[in-house]
Order: sequence, then C-alpha cells, then structure tokens
Amino acid sequence: MSGMSQKFENFVAEPMGDKAVTELPGIGPTLGDRLIECGFDKAYHVLGQFLLLAKDDDFFVLWMMEYFQASFGQAIKCYDCLYRWCDLFL
Repeated sequence: MSGMSQKFENFVAEPMGDKAVTELPGIGPTLGDRLIECGFDKAYHVLGQFLLLAKDDDFFVLWMMEYFQASFGQAIKCYDCLYRWCDLFL
C-alpha cells in the first residue's frame, strides 16, 4: 500500500465497527457535515451506499459529487479506500 495516506492505511487496518464518516479518506469536516446532515454519520452508512452502487467507481464518485459536492479527488479517495476495505474484510 505504498503511496497511500496514513488515514487510508489506518482505515483498512481493521474492521469498520462504529467509525465516524470522517474517518474515511477524502472526507474531512466540511464534507463530513454534508453527509451527516443526510444521515450518513457512520462509515458503514457510506459503505452501504457503496455496495448498493455495486462497487462501481463511476456511480459512487458521481453520487458523492452530485449529492454532497465532493470534489473528484475526495470521492475517488473514499472509493479507493472502501474498495480496498471490501477486498480485505468481505
């Protein structure tokens, strides 16, 4: 996982449990607040949407950008992390 952020490495190092949405890479306080306002306060809520979108990168990135005004970079960081987490734990 060279080149990945510490936040990414920390997230994929263990089961998701009850992690806050802001523990996902790409999701800082501002984007986190937007997600929380719509009921996505836990990382597993975002994982649920990721799985509903069939782990499709285009659909997930578009969802993040259109509904929460995430930048492409933020959305792809979150996608990459959830994809890797699924490889490890599902």
